[in-house]
Amino acid sequence: MRTPEVPDRKVLVLGGSGFIGRHVVAALQAVGCPVVIGSRHPQRRRRQLPAGGAEYREIRFEHLLDAGSWRSVLDDCDIVINCVGILRERGRETYQRVHHLAPAALAAACAARGLRLIHVSALGLEAPVRSGFLRSKRDGEAALRASGADWCIVRPSLLDGEGGYGARWIRRVARWPIHVLPQDAHGRIAVLDVRDLGEAIARLALAPARGGDAREFDLGGLHARTLGEHLAAMRGLHAGAPARQLAIPTLLARLASHICDLLHVTPFSYGHWELLQYDNCPRRNRLPELLGRAPREVGVVAPALQPVAGVLRPTS
Repeated sequence: MRTPEVPDRKVLVLGGSGFIGRHVVAALQAVGCPVVIGSRHPQRRRRQLPAGGAEYREIRFEHLLDAGSWRSVLDDCDIVINCVGILRERGRETYQRVHHLAPAALAAACAARGLRLIHVSALGLEAPVRSGFLRSKRDGEAALRASGADWCIVRPSLLDGEGGYGARWIRRVARWPIHVLPQDAHGRIAVLDVRDLGEAIARLALAPARGGDAREFDLGGLHARTLGEHLAAMRGLHAGAPARQLAIPTLLARLASHICDLLHVTPFSYGHWELLQYDNCPRRNRLPELLGRAPREVGVVAPALQPVAGVLRPTS
């Protein structure tokens, strides 16, 4: 996908100091595009991530719940990329506010000002899920479609890369000699490199406007694997011997997900527990289309799994 020669358009990257946002900012700056980074703590982030002279603006989604409240935030920007998301709720930062109501207000404001809006969502929202995290993501997508804005929705599968909370945990767990997994984690994921995602979003933001279904992009990596197979592939980068995999009963895994949500420990959540039961891969992977090349490899070809007490079947 060819990026047009228009690097002078100023792009506001909401969540631009986060895991995804940092890579979007880097990709935009690589083509000379002026960038504004939206952050909850701009002064702190400016010290931690100088970001090549990019401007910082304070953004608190839990307070930006009507189109008018976005007026000053969007000042002098031509394109908006929303990379903001929360794994767990904290005070006024609720799923509905951050994933639904604020993006709906943002989309209305972009429609009124004629601004492009790229919104990062998630795969798996069509499944019969109950978690507030996933339902709020689905509500946010619906609000964009109804907004009348020039919008695009990007839905990546699981991400790998330096600096990500979940990616860091998976890399750590992959090194362990035993991998403990939910018994019903049969769904496949198409893990992609976060650098590819950042580049793809930047290219999409600078590309000509699209219409209809062409505005929704499911993105994934080269391989469709279960979580167990992904852990084995990541372990292969660091250890010769495969790990043993131990499956825990469904009810125990569900209870563990609620405990992790309650105590805010590990990336494992009730929403993740639900997603692991279904395939979380693009029906049509548009990542190569956006990149104009094949995505990066994540992990290595997974060896056969070593079951514990016959719990898991070896892969073929």
